[in-house]
Amino acid sequence: MLRSLHMKLVMIMVLLILSLMMVVGAFLINSVTAFYLNDFYSQMSDVFNDPLLAHDLTTPSEGEEDGAVQLSLVLDAYAGELGVDNRNRKLYILDGGGVCRVSPDGENVRLEYTENLVFALNTGLETGESGDESNLALDYMDVAIPINRGGEDYIIYILDNKATSNDLTDQMLVLIIESLVFGLVTSILLSFLLSKTMVTPIQSLTEGAMRVAKGDFSRKIEVASQDEIGVLTDTFNDMAGQLQDTLRQVENERNKLDTLFLHMTDGVVAFSRSGRVIHSNPAAARMLRRSLGPDASYDALFGEVAALEQVLNVPDHLEWDLQVRDSYLQLLMAPFDRGRSGGGVLVVLHDVTEQRKNEEMRREFVANVSHELRTPLTNIRSYAETLTDNAGEMPPAMEKKFLGVILNESDRMTHIVQDLLTLSRFDSERDELKLARFPFGEAVKDIYNAVYMDAQKHSHTLTLDIEPDMPDILADRERVIQVMMNIVSNSIKYTPDGGHIDIYAGKRREQVWMIVDDDGIGIPEEDRPRIFERFYRVDKARSRQSGGTGLGLSIAKEIVDRHRGRLTLLSKEGPGLAIRLELNIEGPGYEKE
Repeated sequence: MLRSLHMKLVMIMVLLILSLMMVVGAFLINSVTAFYLNDFYSQMSDVFNDPLLAHDLTTPSEGEEDGAVQLSLVLDAYAGELGVDNRNRKLYILDGGGVCRVSPDGENVRLEYTENLVFALNTGLETGESGDESNLALDYMDVAIPINRGGEDYIIYILDNKATSNDLTDQMLVLIIESLVFGLVTSILLSFLLSKTMVTPIQSLTEGAMRVAKGDFSRKIEVASQDEIGVLTDTFNDMAGQLQDTLRQVENERNKLDTLFLHMTDGVVAFSRSGRVIHSNPAAARMLRRSLGPDASYDALFGEVAALEQVLNVPDHLEWDLQVRDSYLQLLMAPFDRGRSGGGVLVVLHDVTEQRKNEEMRREFVANVSHELRTPLTNIRSYAETLTDNAGEMPPAMEKKFLGVILNESDRMTHIVQDLLTLSRFDSERDELKLARFPFGEAVKDIYNAVYMDAQKHSHTLTLDIEPDMPDILADRERVIQVMMNIVSNSIKYTPDGGHIDIYAGKRREQVWMIVDDDGIGIPEEDRPRIFERFYRVDKARSRQSGGTGLGLSIAKEIVDRHRGRLTLLSKEGPGLAIRLELNIEGPGYEKE
């Protein structure tokens, strides 16, 4: 309870009153005592400095027998002026030897030899100086005056027991105590009121601070005064408002960072200086193909790549590559809170598997293009050199045959270049679709009629099955025909002579579809995921023999994707291959529900 500001203020007021009253009391008591002391010696000085009295005291009368008695008789006339009442203030007369000759208490009284009395006996009788020194600490007042009367030395000694001063002091002390009690009661009441006035707004501030500490910014503290506490209250309200805004901004930023951290594609793992996982995101666990729980540690995850101490002591960061099964990860390792006990290591994981694959595909693509173009160029040069070397000597039939080979190889190069230009336009998105409505069923029939003669040359059985009431679709007819022709031509090309090729077409909800099913050489299961890659061919020797470049299905897939359609390989029993084409009736902008 004494720790409260309210009680501290009350105690301060009480101690202040006590201290003040004690100082005032001590001052008054000392002042009264000093007043009586000064008054005593002033009174003695005034009386004994009277010339008439001095004459009477020093001049003996004729025939006197006892000078001490005569002195007593003389001083009795001045008893009132000296204040001698023989009760509190008494008069003694001593001879030069210090023997009391006259006293109110009898002849046999024994006086205490005070400093003043000793001074008068030892020094005053010779010098004529009186013993009139005293202080406030003594419980008496005295004065010793040496007198030489008719050749005899005497000491007039007046002793006051301070009874009057002590009585007044006691009364004053009682008055001071009563005043002190009254002052204490009054000060306690006033201090309670004053402290209440001061503490109440401080308590309101404390309650407000507790609410703010708990995150409650809904209520403001009422400003009850315009003094310093009122200014403090108003400032606290402003501070709470600013703090609320700041916390709201921090919370928003933290939510953004948490969302970014949780959903970012790169993995992030934070380790303490001891190598324990203190934070991670789902992407990191997905990339590392393991859970990052309490049992995970730096040594278990990246200990083979770089030691923890090595990363903690690097000036900037380290970069490493790590292979996890069939994935390739790029690691960026850097220390944080360097030099602090709470620091550690931050590891950022970037999946570069696609980049590695794309780089490999780029190298393979360049090699394939170089190879595909070099082969016809080599053939053209060979046949052209033969014609040049044997000009006019070769039979016309052979020259015509050689020129036919040169034309065929030139056409092959032209097709490769055209296909590459088409893919380049698709990659740069410069080839826009020319959308228009056309009957999908009629387009399928046109494809059937276009390849029918080619199928007959290979003794294939070509069938067509189209559902009735086929709708018109919104698409680029030339590109769609190109896709259909590519699919059907591949079936004719890669189906042994005498095979069967079936073409189906129909409608399903908001889409149309076409399936080309053959019993040809088919595609092995391990090659199916890569069938739409550029220049990829299952049987490279047979593809070149049949004039294929490995770009047809890639181009077809690009066209279908730009139409927001689907081109997929279907699972089937037995030999051969089945490919399904799906297109939206309402065009590329239609989103299927």
